[in-house]
Amino acid sequence: MRMFIFGAGYTGRRLADTLRSRGWVVEASGGNGTLAFDDRRGVEAALARASHVLSTVPPDGGDDPVLRRFGPHLAHAWLGYLSSTGVYGDHQGAWVDEHTPPAGAGNATRLRCEAGWRRRGARVFRLAAIYGPGRSALDRVREGRAQRIALPGQVFSRVHVDDIVAALLAAVTRDAPAGVFNIADDEPASAARVVEHACRLLGAPLPPLLTPDEARLGEAARAFYAASRRVASGKARRLLGWTPRYPTFREGLAALLSETETGTDFARRAMPIPSSASSPPATDSADQR
Repeated sequence: MRMFIFGAGYTGRRLADTLRSRGWVVEASGGNGTLAFDDRRGVEAALARASHVLSTVPPDGGDDPVLRRFGPHLAHAWLGYLSSTGVYGDHQGAWVDEHTPPAGAGNATRLRCEAGWRRRGARVFRLAAIYGPGRSALDRVREGRAQRIALPGQVFSRVHVDDIVAALLAAVTRDAPAGVFNIADDEPASAARVVEHACRLLGAPLPPLLTPDEARLGEAARAFYAASRRVASGKARRLLGWTPRYPTFREGLAALLSETETGTDFARRAMPIPSSASSPPATDSADQR
């Protein structure tokens, strides 16, 4: 089997390593990929060889750059697209699922991209805020960058990068139907709560509790904190047989701490395929995926 990944970023590299460990041939463009996105001839040749194609590339210029350049070369392959649970907008802490209408004027371009991929029969994976090795509350506490923002009632969902990879593997091996799948863990929580738990694990003092103004949040961070929602991922569990290895941030952070202490080569560890069946605290967009 051959996979082509557009955008070999944080999640894309993780998936590529896991697929290669299972005997797949993986090619990629952008990020740390072997092909430049602008190498049209090279990318087209790689797409012709691919049985599966996944895009992690964010919108650009009002539409999807992958579909704009390479849409005609995707008809033969299994298609996947990484999107964001940010498309749901603010629901004041309420639960959302794949039937919840997206909200927020700032999501129009992302939704156009999703629609373009869905018209081609793609599986669209809406990812919650991603964390993992080198990109978690533990790292921010160690580096002195962690903040606790006083926003009563504000919560959001997150997901460990390895649980994303496991969901993608399940979608590939089960030949998941086209459509939208939310990928999130079981326990939405505030960013402050996660930072507090990271401090306890590290034996570090808690950073001060600040208002958004005191924290001098940038525009992106303010927009992130303005949206409060809980993301349900029951569809992925039912149709993909996926269950997160790290159902809450507690298991995820504990595993990251253990692997740091033991020197585990976490970045290259293969993921199991499920059986039968002043920036935001974590990214909630696909821009760095």
